[in-house]
Amino acid sequence: MKIHFISIGGSAMHNLALALQAKGDDITGSDDAIFEPSKSRLKAKGLLPQKTGWFPEKITDDIDIIILGMHAKADNPELLKAQELGLTIYSYPEFLYQHAKNKTRVVIGGSHGKTTITSMILHVLNYHQIDVDYMVGAQLEGFDRMVHLTSDNEFMVLEGDEYLSSPIDRRPKFHLYQANIALLSGIAWDHINVFPTFDFYVEQFSEFIKTMVNGGILVYNQEDKVLCDVVEQTDHPIKTYPYQTPEYQVENGFTTLNTEEGEIPLEVFGKHNLQNLEGAKAICLHMGVGEAEFYEAISSFKGASKRMEKMIEGGASVIFKDFAHSPSKVKASTDAVKEQYANYKVLACLELHTYSSLNEQFLTEYQNALDSADEAAVFYSPHAVEIKKLKEVTKQQIFQAFKRDDLHVFTDPQAFKTYLFQQDLERTALLLMSSGNYGGLDFEEVKTLIK
Repeated sequence: MKIHFISIGGSAMHNLALALQAKGDDITGSDDAIFEPSKSRLKAKGLLPQKTGWFPEKITDDIDIIILGMHAKADNPELLKAQELGLTIYSYPEFLYQHAKNKTRVVIGGSHGKTTITSMILHVLNYHQIDVDYMVGAQLEGFDRMVHLTSDNEFMVLEGDEYLSSPIDRRPKFHLYQANIALLSGIAWDHINVFPTFDFYVEQFSEFIKTMVNGGILVYNQEDKVLCDVVEQTDHPIKTYPYQTPEYQVENGFTTLNTEEGEIPLEVFGKHNLQNLEGAKAICLHMGVGEAEFYEAISSFKGASKRMEKMIEGGASVIFKDFAHSPSKVKASTDAVKEQYANYKVLACLELHTYSSLNEQFLTEYQNALDSADEAAVFYSPHAVEIKKLKEVTKQQIFQAFKRDDLHVFTDPQAFKTYLFQQDLERTALLLMSSGNYGGLDFEEVKTLIK
């Protein structure tokens, strides 16, 4: 098929473009800005647009499908031309559903942990050479792309994001997949720009359950009270399977899982990751992988890219980079590092970078999120607040939100870098949490903090 991408440069979009090209489709695309690593990956496969920008002349009536990315606007010139010609236009998740509508669709959703759980499942399946179609939100070790599509595979494993599908389709992405098998990891308010109240946000998970096929299987974290209420209140005809944190122990900086198969040493750590692991196990069992086979494979799982990613370790020091930005994720990551490195000083640094995290109404959700750190710092850019057209955020609001008197708060990138590079990291675990880069911090340079 001839397929054109409007906003081909996005993380998910360019991976889908590469996957479809690998499957044999004729791919073109446009974008007004393309950054690394998307740029190099598209260029290597001859898919990088010659010029950035929108070119309605690219949209011709011989195009079979337009795939519209969330980055585009509803008045995008290429989109308007496609609508004028009456071409088939799919959002990213809508296209994935069309591809997988005759497959068994396994959808991993929840406010936190969905990328890690999806990654764990794919790691186990790959370890046992079980080929499935998939879409996951991070680059995984041993996988060429974040998307893999075939005509033959029985299963498609999909990370189920609750954010909007496209500029002209305001449904949450995971509502479109119509899951046969699903997992929900928990519910913690996020995306305040789209879901302005907690109740409205919770409602999206109730709706997700209703989109599941009749008789489908729902695996859910029974330690999340809000989620349990949602599951218990549904009258949709599905089978439900709860999971909870398994037994584990931490000794001398190593986490071991206690199982009927014996003690299983793990590369990942933290209560939230052990919960993720238990959910992934339940899904794998429903996909035909035995418990012993799951444990054999999961012991070598090191995590998804930017999810508690160990940047460097040396002597009695370690540095982690983590994508955590929402309050529940920040707390879970900080708690996990302190549990794993109980005898170390934990220095937790958080960048408030997303629309929600910079919203004064949402800021109060961060109370106690950094409490388990021995020392904590928060960085945010007033310019980012301005760009997002939000009300000015003051340092005093940050102090009040986190409820921590000794919190270090920075608004200048150089001041934050100076603070960081003056730290003595002896017997210290440094945790850098951000979906950005602290105003231009070079993470390779940060590695030099450990000699």
